[in-house]
Order: sequence, then structure tokens, then C-alpha cells
Amino acid sequence: MFTLTQAFALALASIILIAVPGPSVMFVVGRALSYGRRNALASVAGNAIGCYLVGVVIALGLGPLLERSDMLFQVIKWGGILYLLYLGIQAIRHAAPVQQDAPINRRAGSSWAAIRTGTLVGLTNPKSFILFTVLVPQFIVPAAGSIALQMVLLGVIPLLIGLVTDTVWALWASQARTWLANSPRRLTTMGRIGGLSLVGVGLSVAISDNHR
Repeated sequence: MFTLTQAFALALASIILIAVPGPSVMFVVGRALSYGRRNALASVAGNAIGCYLVGVVIALGLGPLLERSDMLFQVIKWGGILYLLYLGIQAIRHAAPVQQDAPINRRAGSSWAAIRTGTLVGLTNPKSFILFTVLVPQFIVPAAGSIALQMVLLGVIPLLIGLVTDTVWALWASQARTWLANSPRRLTTMGRIGGLSLVGVGLSVAISDNHR
């Protein structure tokens, strides 16, 4: 199906992409600041569900098309590379301090409500689409078997990484509310570093050889 080398390379690229603070991170941090650890962790679970649903839908619809069209495969590959470079440059240029002015609410909301909200965030998060239309296809080898199945299986890798990193953000934010609120520029610096990393991912994928 796919090799450990593919999985390892995807894991490294996913770590770089997911580590850049985006909508899901801001969402989880906000839930932790407002409602505490339990609600934030439920939000993390919901976000992962939404993200993977996006991946499954894309895999079932896009995989068969890629199997039949080499040109479409190459268009998506190079379109993805250019988009990764664009995202990296945008992250560097427009990184701005994150405002955390919302008062802390100690009354945790329903965990199920947090899961539902997190799922919606995952479904609408641009990174969910980037992962499964830009990043994951770069590590697919059409000759190795069903593209749709490869996408579904490989998609578990960024999903697990996202679960771990978002959980870390949730735990950290819930334990360091004052520190984070008083120094939002730390997230800005991380965003800029992440932007440079995204550019690096795009260049490395462009250099790599992924023939059909």
C-alpha cells in the first residue's frame, strides 16, 4: 500500500503545517481560556472528527479521478506546492498579535456542545482542505494501489498529530491563561517561524521525486 518512508515524510510535513497556529489552535486556546481544560479537550476531539470527515469525503471523490488522470494528478501536485509557498509567505507577512480579551468563564459548557462546535470548526477549517487536497496527495504513489484508500489511511497521520498538538495547546492554555493573554506576541513569533517552515515544505516537495 504505502511505505514507512512515505508515512514518515508525511508526518514531518504535517508537523510543520499543523504547528502553525491557525483557526483550530485559536479555537482550542479560546475554549481553554473561557471554559477550562475539559471543554477545550472536548473541542479538540470534535475538531479532529470534522477534519477527518473532510478527508474521507475528499478521498472518495478525488481518489478515483486521480487514478484515471495523470494530468490532474500533476496539476494538484504543483498547485499544492505553489499554495504551500503562498501560505508560508502570507504567514510571514501578516502575522499579528492575537487578542485574548475575552473574560474567563469558569462555568464549563456541555462537552457534547463543545464536540459539536469543534466538529464544525474542523469541517470549515481551511487547513482541513489543505491537508487532504494539498499535502496528503504529495505522498501518494498511484502505482502502489488505490489512491482513495491511500488518502484515507495516510490521512490518519496528520489527524493523530493534530490531536496531540491541539491537546498540548489546550492543556498549556488552560494552565497558563495569564501568561498567554499578557504576551500574545509569542504566538505571532511562532506564526512567522511556521511561515518559513511552510515555505521549506513547499520547496522540499517540489524537489522530491514522486512519479506515477
